[in-house]
Amino acid sequence: MNVPNFGDFADPRAVATVARAAEDAGWDGLFVWDHVVHRKEARRGQPFGDPWMLLTAAALATSTIRLGTLVTPVARRRPEQLARQVATLDVLSGGRVVFGAGLGGPVEDEFGSFGDETHPVVLAEKLDEGLGLLARYWAGERVDHDGPHYRVRDVEILPATAQRPRPPVWVGGFWPARRPFRRAARWDGVVPLFASGHGEPPTPGEVREVTGYVAEHRATAVPDGVLSSDGALPSGAALSEGAVAAGAVGSFEVVAGGLTTPEAAADVVGPLAEAGATWWDERGLYDSPDLYSLPAVLRRVEAGPPRL
Repeated sequence: MNVPNFGDFADPRAVATVARAAEDAGWDGLFVWDHVVHRKEARRGQPFGDPWMLLTAAALATSTIRLGTLVTPVARRRPEQLARQVATLDVLSGGRVVFGAGLGGPVEDEFGSFGDETHPVVLAEKLDEGLGLLARYWAGERVDHDGPHYRVRDVEILPATAQRPRPPVWVGGFWPARRPFRRAARWDGVVPLFASGHGEPPTPGEVREVTGYVAEHRATAVPDGVLSSDGALPSGAALSEGAVAAGAVGSFEVVAGGLTTPEAAADVVGPLAEAGATWWDERGLYDSPDLYSLPAVLRRVEAGPPRL
């Protein structure tokens, strides 16, 4: 289940209620958005909750489901602070965190409103450099780093995460833009969004396009931690599928999502699983008030996940 961090879900108690109901009904995870204002004019007057506080409430209300953000804009946060928030939640939850990462948006609203950088190339650079730092912090390493956007001198961020060497990292992006999917190939999962709709499920053909592209680039991707601080590949480092496997923390996940009814869910999700999707992400329509309504989401949660 996937809920925004505004409207009814600005309240940690509402998120805890959904998380507990989702675990009881057999869902495998609860994910929340990570926005400050989202689309300002559309959301004006709505409360927003901090995603890590919301997920803390969910962790305390559950014992088995995975918990994470879809997605956190790494460039909007200080890596050291983000590393500590995620590690604290991972320890609290007993190693149940999935870290979803991306550029974030809408950029003018979410970044420009606060005088932050809005150039997409710079945000992408900060995302890549920040992810590399997060992986090192989560492993409990002593970190020295001199990069284009971040500098670190002799620092350990403890506690390390409960999951070793780190939580899985899923990277989001809009297909058919290619760079986010090359980035995802270096990590543990991909969360594609499609221009065809905001909440409607993708087609099996779209999922096959994404899985094929990512699989091709996983064969030549540099795993996290291999690049030097200036982004160069050290002499003798191999660009191989084995290298990626060494940097990954488990099987590679492909997330497909949208809104289903309980009666038709299996018919929607089955063909996507055959096309290569490994997770179904149940989420509301972006332009519907049911998106951020606790009663509406609870009705879908309590009906249970798709059964193939």
